Amino acid sequence: MLFVAEFLNAIQDFIETGGQVLVVIGILIFVMWLMILERIFYYLKGHRQQMKQAVRDWNSRSDKSSWNAEQIRQAMISRVSLGLGGNIPIIQALVALCPLLGLMGTVTGMIEVFDVMAVAGTGNARSMAAGVSKATIPTMAGMVGALSGVFAATWLQRTARRERRKLKDHLLLEH
Repeated sequence: MLFVAEFLNAIQDFIETGGQVLVVIGILIFVMWLMILERIFYYLKGHRQQMKQAVRDWNSRSDKSSWNAEQIRQAMISRVSLGLGGNIPIIQALVALCPLLGLMGTVTGMIEVFDVMAVAGTGNARSMAAGVSKATIPTMAGMVGALSGVFAATWLQRTARRERRKLKDHLLLEH
């Protein structure tokens, strides 16, 4: 229990040091990773079932070589591809938003530095350091969130492309 209390105090100190923008960045990163995990679980479970169903439907057809059959095959591939794409564009938008919010934290921290300089002059280094810290921590948090999200979004896109190709191959091989 003491460990949890110390952990929560450390998080609270970190947020106080980074400013309120850090809370928004934290929520954004949390939502982004929930969406990434949803896609991963979909690829592991839901997509496999959908792909098996599409292959089963294709195999149950007697006509596989006419123009009409080709259109049905394309529709099956499109339906499965829509499921694969899911919320990847939203994840990419959240990844792009992370550094922008970090930049907003930088600006608000620097405004605090300039306020301290206006009131106390340039001689109060301790107050200026608090503002600089408030400027750099959100930038770092935004970049860490963006980097982790970029790697995950790239992996998700690559996996979706690979699964789409596998489905096309399965439906072609079954002629």
